[in-house]
Amino acid sequence: MAQTTFLGKWFHRWLHPWRGIDWLLLLFPVGITLFSSLLIASTRLYTGETDLAWNHVVMCALGVIICMWLARSRYESLLEWRWVIYLITNVSLVAVMLIGTVGNGAQSWISIGGFNVQPSEFAKVGIIITLAATLKDRESTTLAGLLKALAITGVPWALVFLQPDLGTSLVFGAIVLGMLYWSNMNPGWLVLLISPIVAAIIFNLYIPVWIGWVILMGVIAWMTLPLRWYSTLIIVVVNSIAGKIGELLWSLLQDYQRDRLTLFLNPEQDPLGGGYHLIQSRIAIGSGQLWGRGLFHGTQTQLSFIPEQHTDFIFSALGEELGFMGALAMVLAFWFICLRLIIIAQNAKDNFGSLLAIGVLSMIVFQVVVNIGMTIGLAPITGIPLPWMSYGRSSLLTNFIAVGIVESVANYQHRLKF
Repeated sequence: MAQTTFLGKWFHRWLHPWRGIDWLLLLFPVGITLFSSLLIASTRLYTGETDLAWNHVVMCALGVIICMWLARSRYESLLEWRWVIYLITNVSLVAVMLIGTVGNGAQSWISIGGFNVQPSEFAKVGIIITLAATLKDRESTTLAGLLKALAITGVPWALVFLQPDLGTSLVFGAIVLGMLYWSNMNPGWLVLLISPIVAAIIFNLYIPVWIGWVILMGVIAWMTLPLRWYSTLIIVVVNSIAGKIGELLWSLLQDYQRDRLTLFLNPEQDPLGGGYHLIQSRIAIGSGQLWGRGLFHGTQTQLSFIPEQHTDFIFSALGEELGFMGALAMVLAFWFICLRLIIIAQNAKDNFGSLLAIGVLSMIVFQVVVNIGMTIGLAPITGIPLPWMSYGRSSLLTNFIAVGIVESVANYQHRLKF
């Protein structure tokens, strides 16, 4: 009895630093990662590269260790280091442009000790920390606060876009919008913020709709911005010329990036080129039907019909081998993770912790929606990985680091959890 009591006290003392963390938020990503290692092994079975699955497991173990260390550390200390983190983020992105290696049309990796590190992945966490520290105060909800937040985000976003890494730059945009909304920023300002992008798209689709959009943005500007006449005029002018700006930005994209953005609408127009990925992905997912062909028994997956299936298109392997029910179970798992993130954000003891959780939520939600959408033909192929499932060391570690920071918020929130 005495020995049992001693072991119980020792176990309790060992767990004490993590007494407040959300164990479900940790267990679900770990479970997804370990399960995805089986899918990765399935996609590489006939190529003999099953070691990638073991690498995925090893990186999962390393990610959990980092996550647990962050969870027991007070997240408030990040406030003191926010500008150092921001500087390191930008320096690493500049370094990748100077000494980085090129892969898939983008210069996004730095080779360190035989490993390829992708700084743009870690930059996601860096921008979440910096923005959370910037938006935590009440005065950040002013127009000046909005401009400051955009200026802070603009530097790393531009560096990522110039690599060019369109997918990650879109993730940056989702993170910023989500955190601005949660900080109680005027919703009208957020609409005006994305209005030039919408105007640039619909200008080339249907002019009457574009005209209506410009008028609507003018009305929103009149109702929400100071100096109504000047502000409204500026917004109308910006949206009016957005079409030409869109054409200019389109010309700056690489050919493969243009294909990724448009071929999802009609992949059959280039079935052996840019549309090949999507066509084969849809065939794989459709052939899985309700329950799938069985793990390691998918014909599209086993015969490597889908290029890079272990990374961007891992969801197609899931759909083929485990069918609609397997895909639905995975979507529900991601939904549960997002639910836990929202609960932690609501129960956080301060705005900084709440914004950290929402930043991670925005990052995860956007990547899940876009990745799954592109594998079934509902979104452009942008090269955005599926969190914890797609093979990629930098991406996997980034997601576990993000969870570790949110776990720290949960661990030190001192409020009732549900």
